[in-house]
Amino acid sequence: MQGAGLGNLRGTAPRKTIRAADAVETPKPDELVEAVESYMLAHPEAAVLEDGRVIFDLRTAKYSIIESHGRCQLQMWSDERNLVRTIVGVEKRAQALRLLTRKLGVTKPQALELVPSNDRRTPTARDASRRNYQKTLERVLSRNFEGLTVEGLRSAMDLEHSFGPAYVRGSLVRGTTAEAVIAVSEAESAGIIDGILTLGILWLEYCRQHSNARRLYGALKVIVPAGAWRVTAERMQWLNHRAARFELYQLDVRSEELTRVELDDTGNIDVRLVHAFNPQAAIDRCREGLEKILKLVPANSRDRVEVRARSTTEVALLLHGLDFARVRHGVSDTAFARVDEVSFGAGAHETPLTPETEALAQTLFARLFSSRHADGVHADALYRLQPERWLEAQFRERMEEILPNLRADLVYTQVPALAVGDRGMLDLLTLDRDGRLVVLELKADEDLHLPLQALDYWIRVRALNADRREDEHRAGTGPISAFERMAYFSGAKVSEANPRMILAAPALRIHPSNETVLRYLSPQVEWELLAIGEHWRRDLTVVFRKRSSTI
Repeated sequence: MQGAGLGNLRGTAPRKTIRAADAVETPKPDELVEAVESYMLAHPEAAVLEDGRVIFDLRTAKYSIIESHGRCQLQMWSDERNLVRTIVGVEKRAQALRLLTRKLGVTKPQALELVPSNDRRTPTARDASRRNYQKTLERVLSRNFEGLTVEGLRSAMDLEHSFGPAYVRGSLVRGTTAEAVIAVSEAESAGIIDGILTLGILWLEYCRQHSNARRLYGALKVIVPAGAWRVTAERMQWLNHRAARFELYQLDVRSEELTRVELDDTGNIDVRLVHAFNPQAAIDRCREGLEKILKLVPANSRDRVEVRARSTTEVALLLHGLDFARVRHGVSDTAFARVDEVSFGAGAHETPLTPETEALAQTLFARLFSSRHADGVHADALYRLQPERWLEAQFRERMEEILPNLRADLVYTQVPALAVGDRGMLDLLTLDRDGRLVVLELKADEDLHLPLQALDYWIRVRALNADRREDEHRAGTGPISAFERMAYFSGAKVSEANPRMILAAPALRIHPSNETVLRYLSPQVEWELLAIGEHWRRDLTVVFRKRSSTI
């Protein structure tokens, strides 16, 4: 659950540009905190640069920014490094927020830059790179597919049909038959590369709809950078190959070598399933720390707090799905005794709870609980933060009513073993009344890639369910799934049938292309699309449903 932090939020933008060298007014620490927090809130995928080099990616890093002893203190950490600086000024630029910082014991300020994403190319450089790639692609296609004519290669923006400039698309033509082609270069981000199959399906459909019956489009060729084929290959295996012939290629632009990827040779799916744990035991283990943090929550709002165990040694406190504090039970640095490490803040923002920060935590919690409720102000940053986690909380609470065929008593949230790349974790996993696994993927906002992102999790859940063998601790029970061997769904028998897939989003937030992509999935992928009411924070209702057997 990475994202913008819960901090000293009194607005969504700094009131003015704040500079360390301001001759009129020395910047106040709380203004600096507000400026940095506001930027991170607006750009949850921001990157931190030093000397033009990315040193932190806020999708995976953590940070703490607080006012302490009259200074604005910033700490950032990840698996690779740790950084502690005092911020003495900020400067808003066209595509970045420049931070003037000081290291401990160093008087000369050093600059850090917050940028919206890792893509540091200028618009001119990006456009030039894409034009060069398109020229290379045309040569490669002409050389590798003799007898077929390359036609209509382009990468122009077409918002009406969801096509962006990152993808080159066109056709290979022979008489009245044709094949749709879509390609992406290695200069694009991993997310754009992994999203190519969604756009490829839409491009194939577009070609079929606009051919005026002059040509029959029977195939889609997808071309990705060398070494970046696995996600697309896994997804392509589960398309309906009777609807079209799907082919995947990888292109090395340096040698201009085009190689076909055989879908049957994609290897084992990357799935890591950890043993299920006892949530109540974890909560009991962290009881002392939980009581400490709950005392700082407004007394009339404590019944709104959800306590959820994340692991055997970590418990989170949530408000409508937003993780705002956590307790980690570990070993003391100074003794062998077990202690509770308590911190507060949302997403990437994390501040240790100490006697010095208790007042700050209490102030922030008061602000959070007054903002984050069903009738809150839509413009409020804390109301808007992490809407999908809020939607998830609503589904867990109302599942028996909304989906009575599902086992509401056997729901797993944010299953850690089913992480896919940088996308995070599966939203919800449960069983239906027949013991069949059910994958639920939720979106609060429009998402072009919802069907294939849900398919990623379906593929992994299916692989774990298909991994059936005898359990040495359950002699005589016969082969059981990996889920059962790892103590998931205690007391229930997990069916051997393929999982079901349920996708849900507000009715007006379902991307128009989602149904098109769903139609191209294999008949083995049984799916259901739920459109829920726009006022789901107050009252979760289903407006309409569509199923794979009816579309």
